[in-house]
Amino acid sequence: MNLSSLKPAKGSVKNNFRRGRGQGSGAGGTASRGHKGNKSRSGYRLKRGFEGGQMPLQRRLPKFGFKSLNRTEYRTINLFLINSLMEKHNIKEFNPSVFVEHGLASKKDNIKILAKGKLNSACTIKAHAFSKSAKNEIEAIGGKAELI
Repeated sequence: MNLSSLKPAKGSVKNNFRRGRGQGSGAGGTASRGHKGNKSRSGYRLKRGFEGGQMPLQRRLPKFGFKSLNRTEYRTINLFLINSLMEKHNIKEFNPSVFVEHGLASKKDNIKILAKGKLNSACTIKAHAFSKSAKNEIEAIGGKAELI
């Protein structure tokens, strides 16, 4: 065996058939596009959602709901996450920069504290919003919940 005798497997390489190169080639004339109509012409592109003139799905379905322009999005952080940070890193004062540092939020996020889980010791938490139950939980244990 040598490099000059290597060939691709039988049937794996297929010659491209060149269409529209004159009548003598056997694929001239309409170049196997059929006669007339949009699909036979160059530059044809089907519009997204076009269903052959039938009313498209996105127009058959009813519209509903809306997006409020004034909605404020919050990154939610639960008390059990704060508790685990207190135990691992011995942190007693939490603010957005601490949450960013530990990968719980990004710089631009508004942070809301939720009450899932328990706190084992008192701490000060500064955030953009608190749920009522989270605020009660923090203050019941002797900590502070401060709005920014």
